[in-house]
Amino acid sequence: MTLTPIKTPLAAKKIFSNYIWDIPSTDKTIYLTFDDGPTPKITNWVLDTLKEYNAKATFFCIGNNIKKYPDIFQNILDDGHSIGNHTHNHVKGWKTKTKDYLRNIEEAQRVINGEIPNNNFVTDHHHSLIANLFRPPYGQITPKQGKKLIALGYKIIMWDVLSFDWGENVSKETCLDNVTSKATSGSIIVFHDSVKASKNMQYALPKVLEFFSKKGYTFEAINY
Repeated sequence: MTLTPIKTPLAAKKIFSNYIWDIPSTDKTIYLTFDDGPTPKITNWVLDTLKEYNAKATFFCIGNNIKKYPDIFQNILDDGHSIGNHTHNHVKGWKTKTKDYLRNIEEAQRVINGEIPNNNFVTDHHHSLIANLFRPPYGQITPKQGKKLIALGYKIIMWDVLSFDWGENVSKETCLDNVTSKATSGSIIVFHDSVKASKNMQYALPKVLEFFSKKGYTFEAINY
């Protein structure tokens, strides 16, 4: 059993106020995010599903996965979604020396930036977004690591709501309820375009899109 809450407590957001947990807005806007891709078949399925609702999202990509599947990465860019850095090898910040952690992130960033010139859709504005967003795998990042990344110009994007789509003991119905019962305007929601999470995510995502669309919400990419 995990002790991680579905919705991030306000106290945690205040303690770690230098990280971005949500994006307060008077509009009905939700920010869907997808970690760990690009992944064959799954990422493209997500892209097709988002298109059905004219939804934009943010994909926190693993550098090594981009190297293996550059065409899928280009599909994300072609569809106008934002890209974030999720390290090169999905490393745990708490178990990694700061210099090694930063080196791993920089390696992923080189891969990301190396793919950008091949895509005519990406504007200078998108280029700056791609270079600025970072999410730590497992949410694990030390204060020293965070401080150095912020000094380098990264925006550290955490979350307001976890779907728990990766949970082995989490049913697809619970995954859906985690989002529909906790998300509000401005929420940053975590899904995964990974094999491990695919069963729950592919059940919940279309229903989340439908549920909030009927309530007048729009889905936007994170733009910093």
